[in-house]
Formats: sequence, C-alpha cells, structure tokens
Amino acid sequence: MDLRRRLTLLTVTIAAAPLALGGCTAERERAAGAAPGGASGPTVSVTPADRAKDVPVSAEVGTVVQHGRVTSVKLTDDKGKAVAGEPREDGSSWVPAAPLGGGRTYTAEVTATGDAGRTTVGRTTFTTATNTNRQALTSVLYFAGNQTYGTAMPVTVAFEPAIPREARAAVQRRLFVKTDPPQPGTWSWLEDGSQVYYRAPDFWRSGTTISVRSALEGLPIGKEYVGDADRRSTSKIGRQVALDIDNATKQMSVFQDGRLVRRIPVSLGKPSTPSSSGKMVIMEKHQQTRFDTRGEPDGGYVVDVEDAQRLTWGGEFIHAAPWSEGDQGYTNVSHGCANVSSTAADWLMGVTQVGDLVTVKGTEVPLRPGNGWTAWNTDWAEFARGSALPVPPGLKPAAPTSPSHPGAVAGGSSPAPSPSGG
Repeated sequence: MDLRRRLTLLTVTIAAAPLALGGCTAERERAAGAAPGGASGPTVSVTPADRAKDVPVSAEVGTVVQHGRVTSVKLTDDKGKAVAGEPREDGSSWVPAAPLGGGRTYTAEVTATGDAGRTTVGRTTFTTATNTNRQALTSVLYFAGNQTYGTAMPVTVAFEPAIPREARAAVQRRLFVKTDPPQPGTWSWLEDGSQVYYRAPDFWRSGTTISVRSALEGLPIGKEYVGDADRRSTSKIGRQVALDIDNATKQMSVFQDGRLVRRIPVSLGKPSTPSSSGKMVIMEKHQQTRFDTRGEPDGGYVVDVEDAQRLTWGGEFIHAAPWSEGDQGYTNVSHGCANVSSTAADWLMGVTQVGDLVTVKGTEVPLRPGNGWTAWNTDWAEFARGSALPVPPGLKPAAPTSPSHPGAVAGGSSPAPSPSGG
C-alpha cells in the first residue's frame, strides 16, 4: 500500500531560515571571568547569532564553551516570559519545549562556569521568521499516547514526501526518545527515506515507559520543505508476547514471557499470493473490518472478517477465517494472510498487543523493508548502519544474536490505514 494513500498532505505556512552559525559573547563578560594570576576563565559562544533575523521557529540555543561547562540557560521572549526547555544529552544545545512563536524576538543568556568557579555569561537576541515560501511536508508519528505496546514496538515516523539523504541528519536530531528505566537505542532510515524507526539493540523490557517527541515544526528540510508539526506521546510496554508461524508445519506457536502457551493451526498464502517471511510487528487490531481489494493487483474481492490483526501495509493480517478451517494446519489457501479458526482468532485478540513480534518462516517470498514496521527484520549491525548520525560503539545487543521471540529476553498520533487482505 503506497504511503501516499495513507497520508493526507497538509499545507502549513511556517517561517523558516537556516540557523545562523555565528556566536555572540560580550567581551566585558569574558573579562569578568578571568581567573587570578591571569589564567583565562571560561568562554562561551551562543547561537543563533546576535541580532539574527528570520530564524526558524525550530531553533535551539547552541552553546560552545571553552575552559568550563554550561551551568544554566535562560531564554525569554519579547514580553519577558521565560521559555521552558532542556539541554541535549551531549550539551551541544538547549532545546525549547515547544516551537518558538513566529515573528517574535527572543533573548538567550548562557552561563558557563570554569574549574576555578568563575562564571561567564553569553547573550544573544534574535528574531524568528514570520512566513516562508516552503511547503510543509507531512509527517506521521506511529506511536500513540496512553497505550500499552508489545516489547517489539518500534517508534516509527513516516514522511510524505520522503526525506532526502542530505537532510536526514537534521531531521533525526529533532526526533527525541526517552525511556524509563533507561534503554538506549538509535534511529534507522529506510533506504528511500520514507520512514525512520527507533529501537534498542534488544526488545523493550516489560514495564518500560517510552516518551517520544517529533519536534519537526518549522524545521528547514532540504531546499523545498519545512517540517509540519511538533508531536509528543508517552506509553508503556506491556507483557512479553510473540507469535512464531512455520509454513512447514502450518502451525503458529504463541509465547508469553518466553513460555509456549498454545499452538494454533494456520493456513497461509497460496502459491499465487504467498505470505511474507520475516519479522513483523502487529500494527493494529480490529474486532471487525472489511477487506476491499478492488483495484489491487490479484484482488477484486470484498469480504468482512472478524478479529483481524495487521502485519504489513500490503494487507497481510492474522484473522478469523471460518471458511478455511478445514485447510488450517494442512494447506495454504489464503491471499497472503494467516487464517486461523474463529475460536483461535478470538483468543488471540485477548492475548496480543500492538507491537508484539510475529515471525513467519518458510514461505516463498521475503518481507520487503518498509512493508509494515520492519525494524526487527535486520540484525543490530545493519539496523545501526541506517542511522544518519553516529551510533555509540558500545551500543549492542546483550547476546551475540537476537532470540527468535522477545519472550526469551530478560529484561502521533496517526491515521488508521485502510484495511485490505485475504
């Protein structure tokens, strides 16, 4: 299913201009930091440059300090109101908690403290842009708030149009993920730039809280676009559940907390419409839905189904198929979906969560990258190579290879895609 069919383009006029690289530090403030005996105190440079105009509303307060460290940042608007924010972990900048206002003037004061306790204050005043001729691209955050997700749930952001390679680092720097307890990971881009995924080297630990911010509003992206919105969401990771489907045996094995709890006969895609083999993630769940494949290749049918769980954008689901119960466990007769009995499908709906891993093996075709949330369909080394920013070298899986299901591991909202399947 093409991304263009899932996203609705929004045209938003947001002022933007490249962030100025110059710094501003008052000489008298540098002198005030001089240490006894003539030793130099800390020096601090601040961006945006003093008196800069047309600064993007996505601007951060950049800081470069020598002979000291940043001990405080204060940003106020032209009405004297303080702007909330926090520093990046690497200390390279201070990030406002929300986009700045368009056409507003802001003053930043950055205090640096040296080893001898001397302080230096760097100041800059800048004005944000009021309009732009650039079009706002559409981004979709597939990580809703106040949910309970499975241990394989990646944070996914999709883009229309796709992000060009030269702009991906800037976009990635504006995508923030925090986990409690800490479980660091990295982002990884699809080759075409249409989606980027975030995950840790190992599956999420049950009980982890994940907070996400996609802070793209007003961000200059490439030569033609700006980001469309600033989105936040926080959700939890639930129990460990994983489904393994083996085409050779026509059986689904259901694991919970690493323990096999049930085997279920399945019928997969027939040879002309085979199921995909690979590591997928449950994307959405429907008690009832309609598969309408009119206009799709090898489609042309309309059928109402119950207890359907989406695995791919291309229309592969696990769902109740009472019409094929005689074939389940023996013969593949579906259009690519995993058919199970009505009783089994109803039971699965009460066990699984969006974000649970589903591994299918032994079918005629491999899972295509990006056909669903395919963040786990590669090993960690390959996944990390997809980052547009450096990945800490010590970030790696706890074991040499990932287990076949997350149960063996110790520990924006988005529009719903239209269903299709078989």
